[in-house]
Amino acid sequence: MKVLVCDPIAEKGIEMLKNAGFEVEVKTGMSKEELLKEIKTPDAIIVRSATKVTKEVIESAENLKLIVRGGVGIDNIDVEVAKSRGIEVLNTPTASTVSVAELVMGMMLSLVRSLNVADRSMKQGRWEKKKFKGIELSGKTLGLIGAGRIACAVAVRAKSFDMKVIAYDPYVFDEVFKKFEIERKDNLDDLLKEADIISIHTPLTEETKGLINRESIEKMKDGAILINCARGGIVDENALYEALKWEIVWCRA
Repeated sequence: MKVLVCDPIAEKGIEMLKNAGFEVEVKTGMSKEELLKEIKTPDAIIVRSATKVTKEVIESAENLKLIVRGGVGIDNIDVEVAKSRGIEVLNTPTASTVSVAELVMGMMLSLVRSLNVADRSMKQGRWEKKKFKGIELSGKTLGLIGAGRIACAVAVRAKSFDMKVIAYDPYVFDEVFKKFEIERKDNLDDLLKEADIISIHTPLTEETKGLINRESIEKMKDGAILINCARGGIVDENALYEALKWEIVWCRA
């Protein structure tokens, strides 16, 4: 069975595939034209987020039986076309749970304490202690948009900082909210109005694309912090830019 690895993965993973008897070919950074040529012979391909497994790519495959996404999101794969051709699509939903949850906490701490700006100021020879006083996470409300594995892992860590955790996710059962002691919000607007810090944990779909837009940003608290360690398309970047620009102007006035 021939496996084509289209995006970088750990060398240990490649060795495991070879030891299991697979014929492994690693070709990363391919152009669309190169991928269309290479996709004809493999029985399985492994991708991460860079390679786009489109309808054209899938239909060019002659032996493909399996597409594996090394990660959670599968929005770079045309799953419906794959299914129509009897090709199975798998991902690794738990592989990055802890890493992303810790990244969110790192972002949160950096933002409330202005660590990156303070570091730059210090390296420029200034000591602006009062300017970068920051705020405490303790007692603040964290709003999670989505309540999947990563969001729940963030909730566990946030509670150790004595934060109140609320979440909006119409697709998750009440038992999950109870297990992780998360207060459920029945609509997104309530979460946006209440949260001091908002963290996004949803896949990028037609439903979630541009979920955070001008209207939703206007519903947030003044000075609210928004963290997106999910997919970029969930946030309307133009609306976010305009909001940030206005905040800078307002603060200077």
